[in-house]
Amino acid sequence: MKKFFLLFLMLFVNCAFGTPEQTVITGAEQTELYLPQLAGKKVAVFANNTSLVGKKHLVDVLLKNHIHITKIFVPEHGFRGNEEGGKHIHDSYDPRTGIRIVSLYGEKLKPTPEDLKNVDVIVFDVQDVGVRFYTYISSLQKIMEAAVDNNKPLIILDRPNPNGFYVDGPVLDPKFKSFTGLQPIPIVYGMTIGEYAKMLVGQEWLDVTPKSAAKTLALTIIPVRNYTHATLYVPPVRPSPNLPDIQSIYYYPSIGLMESTVMSVGRGTPRPFEMFGHPALRTNFGFKPVTMPATKHPPFENEICYGWDLRGSPKTILKRINNKLQIRYIMLAYKKFPDKDQFFGHSINRGMDKNNLPAQLADNMSEAAIRKSWEPKLTEFKEIRKKYLLYPDFS
Repeated sequence: MKKFFLLFLMLFVNCAFGTPEQTVITGAEQTELYLPQLAGKKVAVFANNTSLVGKKHLVDVLLKNHIHITKIFVPEHGFRGNEEGGKHIHDSYDPRTGIRIVSLYGEKLKPTPEDLKNVDVIVFDVQDVGVRFYTYISSLQKIMEAAVDNNKPLIILDRPNPNGFYVDGPVLDPKFKSFTGLQPIPIVYGMTIGEYAKMLVGQEWLDVTPKSAAKTLALTIIPVRNYTHATLYVPPVRPSPNLPDIQSIYYYPSIGLMESTVMSVGRGTPRPFEMFGHPALRTNFGFKPVTMPATKHPPFENEICYGWDLRGSPKTILKRINNKLQIRYIMLAYKKFPDKDQFFGHSINRGMDKNNLPAQLADNMSEAAIRKSWEPKLTEFKEIRKKYLLYPDFS
C-alpha cells in the first residue's frame, strides 16, 4: 500500500508540475561510447579550452585512460582559448604534457600528410556558437578534408549550439567565400558541429577530388543526450576571449555584422558585442575601448565611442533577438553615421555579400525588403538542413 501511494504521488507531481528538465550531456562526457574506439590507437585531438569532460579537459581524460595522443590540433584563439581574434597561432608544445600542438590558424589551415603520418584516428571537440563567420566550422571542414585525403577516421564529440534555436540571415554567395564563410549557409544556421559535418558530407561540399570522395570518410558522431534545438544551452566556459557570457553569444550574429564596418562593437570593454558606436557619432551613451588581455589595441583605443548600450539579462536579450538576425542595429548605425561612403571602410564584409548590403542600405531599403531578398535561398537552405538534423527541431 505504501509503495502504491508513493507511485501515485510521483504520477501526481509529474502531471501537475511536469517532469524536471533533463541535464544536457555532451558527446565528450559519454566516454563509454568513444574510449573503446581509441584504445591502442595513435590519436590526434582537435581541441581548445572548451574541450571539457565535466570539469576536466578532454586531453587529461584521454591520457588518464591510457590513450596515446600524438598531437593536438588547435583553431583560432589557440589551445588555451586566450589569443585574440584574427591573431595567427604558432606551433608549440603543451608544457604540462609535452604533446606537440599544431596550429591550424596560422601558416596553414589544414593538417598536412606529414601532420597525420603518426595518426590512426582524429577526435574533434570544440564548442561552436552557430554563426557562419565564427571560424570553428571552417576548421572542421579542413580537418574533414584532411581526413578524407589521408584516409583517417574522424570522431566528432558533439556539443549543443547556443544559437541553435533559429535559422536566419542571407545565404552566402560562394564567390565571396573565405575562411569566415566557406559554404552557402545563412549567418545563423541552427545546427550543431555534428549536424553540420553531416551536411558537408551529404552535400559534397568538401574540397576533395572527386567530390564523391567525401562519402568515403569514416565519420563517427557521438551525439548530445537530452538536447533539442529548442534547448537554451549556456556553455560552461567562454568559447573565445570576446564572447565572455551568453548575452554576447546571443548578440554575436547581429552585432558581429558591424565588424565589416568602421564601427566599434565593444572589443576592448568588459562586454563586447553588447554595445556599439563610433567617435563620430553623438548619442547619450559612450564607452572607451582599451587594451585588455582578450584584445590588444582595439579599434579607437582610448577614444570615446558614442553609440548604443544593449546590455541586459539573457531573458531580455532573447526577447530583443526574437529568433531573428537583427539587422536593425547595423541599419541604425548606418543611418546615424555622418559619412555614408566610409561606413563600410575597406574591410571584407564577413556577414553579407560585399555588393549586397552596402547597396541595399544606400538605396534606403526597408528591413522587410532586405529580409525578403534573403528568402529564396534561405528557404532552400532550411529544406536542406532538415535532412541532416540529429536532434528534434525547434518547430
